[in-house]
Amino acid sequence: MTTVFARPKLQLFGVSTAFVVRKISLSDLGDALRLGWEDFKAIPTHAIVLCVMYPVLGLVLFRLVIGYSVLPLLFPLAAGFALIGPFAGLGLYELSRRRERGEEPGAWDAMQVLRAPSFGAMLELGILLFVLFGVWIAAADAIYIATFGYAPAASIPDFAERVLATPEGWSLIIVGCGVGFLFALAALCVSVVSFPLMLDRHATAIDAIRTSIRAVMMNPIEMAAWGLIVAVLLAVGSLPFFVGLCVVLPVLGHATWHLYRKVVEPDPNPPQEEPRPPIGHRYAADFPASLFPWSRER
Repeated sequence: MTTVFARPKLQLFGVSTAFVVRKISLSDLGDALRLGWEDFKAIPTHAIVLCVMYPVLGLVLFRLVIGYSVLPLLFPLAAGFALIGPFAGLGLYELSRRRERGEEPGAWDAMQVLRAPSFGAMLELGILLFVLFGVWIAAADAIYIATFGYAPAASIPDFAERVLATPEGWSLIIVGCGVGFLFALAALCVSVVSFPLMLDRHATAIDAIRTSIRAVMMNPIEMAAWGLIVAVLLAVGSLPFFVGLCVVLPVLGHATWHLYRKVVEPDPNPPQEEPRPPIGHRYAADFPASLFPWSRER
């Protein structure tokens, strides 16, 4: 007769959690990126449509910066994408989840995340990240004012000369990058696997944050390397007027899902989801209702 022992509950800050975190290796990060690239190649149009808002937003921010003499905030705004990126990637996690189950996800499948039982928890954590983003922008502005005062830069060359060719500018770079690192570290700790976990296991925001912190504590080197990979790819994608983010952001979004799969042990008793009904033949008379498939669901 086989004896079955119940798995002991894990403790974090005195509170139990049922999500088991694994120890991963640096090779797992490369594998997650590879799988993210495979997802992107399988559904590139959908991913670009979901993420094209970011390059557009970047260009709009650039125009606002030039027009309203807040040029010093351009880099903090671009860098801040890393803080809110985990929340913005919800649709990409859903596409990767469905493809993992053997489905051929369509563009509107990404919107099904809005129906997830834990969407409220995702929204709560998303608001937290947006607040963190706002505090980062305020901190970056305060650092610039403390270094150069309130006088705005006359032009882009003038701003570049201030930052790159003066001792105050180098001080701004060092202090700004140091403070930005702390914000990025905070965002990484609370969200590296939180959103995929809430989508997949319907965890609460608190449990997801605790599990994410445990993942970082158990894999400090690997998570630091992941944060560096994200930062480098975002920087590379931002260089040609943010256009490269059309590829970088979806690949990172898909890769984050696969990183979650490697870090958190799967549910031993996953709930059985109803298979998606076949689409069938569609007629011209169905347009434009066919663009909104949920409108026919009851």
